Amino acid sequence: MSDEDPWQGWYQPEQPPAGAPGSEATRDMTMSSRMPPPSPGNGPGAGGGRGAWPDQPPPVSGAGGPAGRPGSPYGGGGGYSAGPGYSGGPGYGGGPGVGAPYGASTYGGAPAGGGGRRWRFWGQPGRHGRRIALIIGVVILLIIVAIGGTYFWLNGKLNRTVTLPTSTITSAGTNWLIAGSDQRTGISRGQRAQLHLGANGADASDSLMLLHMGTGKPVLISIPRDSYVPIPGHGSNKINAALAIGGPTLLVQTVESVTGLKIDHYMGIGFGGLANVVNTVGGVRICVKTAIQPDSFSGFKGMAAGCHNLSGTQAIAFVRDRHSFATSDLQRIQDQRAFLSALLSKATSPGVYLNPFTALPFASTAASSIAVDKGTSLYALVQAAFALRGAADGHRADRERQLPDERRGRGAVEQDTGT
Repeated sequence: MSDEDPWQGWYQPEQPPAGAPGSEATRDMTMSSRMPPPSPGNGPGAGGGRGAWPDQPPPVSGAGGPAGRPGSPYGGGGGYSAGPGYSGGPGYGGGPGVGAPYGASTYGGAPAGGGGRRWRFWGQPGRHGRRIALIIGVVILLIIVAIGGTYFWLNGKLNRTVTLPTSTITSAGTNWLIAGSDQRTGISRGQRAQLHLGANGADASDSLMLLHMGTGKPVLISIPRDSYVPIPGHGSNKINAALAIGGPTLLVQTVESVTGLKIDHYMGIGFGGLANVVNTVGGVRICVKTAIQPDSFSGFKGMAAGCHNLSGTQAIAFVRDRHSFATSDLQRIQDQRAFLSALLSKATSPGVYLNPFTALPFASTAASSIAVDKGTSLYALVQAAFALRGAADGHRADRERQLPDERRGRGAVEQDTGT
C-alpha cells in the first residue's frame, strides 16, 4: 500500500509516537501474545521465544485401564473416563456427568470398572414398564387357568344319564327337547305338603318344550302335556305319559315321530332340582298384569298385580298352576315360558356371573340338577341357555295373549327381565 493511499487514515489511524503523552502501547492480539513464556529446556522451542507451547501435564493412568498417549482425552488419562466429563464429575456445562465413561463396557446392565452407577435388575431405566407388563401377564394367566379349571370342573358335574334313541331322521340346525318332570326327588315332606304333592309322582312330563337353534333366530315351541299322540310300542296316550312309561329315551322317540324333527339334545329337570336352582340364584323376578287368585290344587298362594321375587317353592307352585285361568294348560304354558326366560335372564346377568360367590354355587347346582344326554357338553348347554333367553315364540296359541277372566280376577303373566 502506498503512502499516498487516501483511505489510510480511515481504517488505520495514525499511532502517536511511543512515549508521547496520552499514548498507550498497541496491544498484540495474536495467539502468541496469550501464551505464557516457555519453561527453560522443556518441549520444543525451549528458550526459543514467544511461539513455544506451555508445559503439558504428565500422562495419568485411569482406573479402568492403561494410560493412553500423553495429552489424549480418550485412553484413561485426564479425559472422559477419569476426570471431569461424562461419568465421574461435572461435565462440560458444569453439571453432573451422564452415562458410563467413554469407552467403558456396559455389558450386563452396569458399567464395568470403577466409576459409574451400578443398577439393580428391577431398577434399571426402562425396567419399570417391564415389571408392570410382567405382573399384568401373570394376572391374565391366572384368570385363564381359573376359568379353564372351572369349565372342566362343571363339565364333569353334568348329569349325563340320558341315552338318545337311534334315528334316521335328519333336520337342519340343532333341536333340544326340554322337559320338566313331576319327580319328587329333593323335595322335603313339608314342601310336598305345601305344594299338595303326593309322596310319589308319576314321573310324567309336567312341561315340554322344543328349542330350535342354528338356522337364524332361535325358536321355542311348547307342547301341551295332554296332547294325545301315538307312543311307539305303547299305543296312543297323552304325550307326558311317554316319560313315565319309557323315560327320556321313549319321550324323545315319541316327539321325533310326531314332529318329524331329529332331537339332538335332551334336557330335563325335576321339582327338587328346579327349587334348588332358583334358591341358589337368589330367586326369580316375575311380574303379572293383574292379581292371580290362589289355587288349592297346586298350592299356589295367589299373587297381587306387580312384580314379585319367587323362591324355589313359590316358583314350583307358580309353574304348576293352571286352575287359576280359564285357558288352563295354555296359560300355564305361557307362565312356564315366562318363568324360564326370567330364570335364564337372572342367571346370565352380570350380577350373577361376575360374582363368584353366586355364580359357582348356581352353576354347580344347575349342572348336577339337570339331566342331559351323553353327548351334551357344558358349552352346548350354555349355548342353549342363551338361545332360550331370547328365543322367538313359535306357537300360535302362545302368541295370543289370553284375556283375563273378569269373574275370577286372573290375568296373563308379563315377563320381567329385571334383576
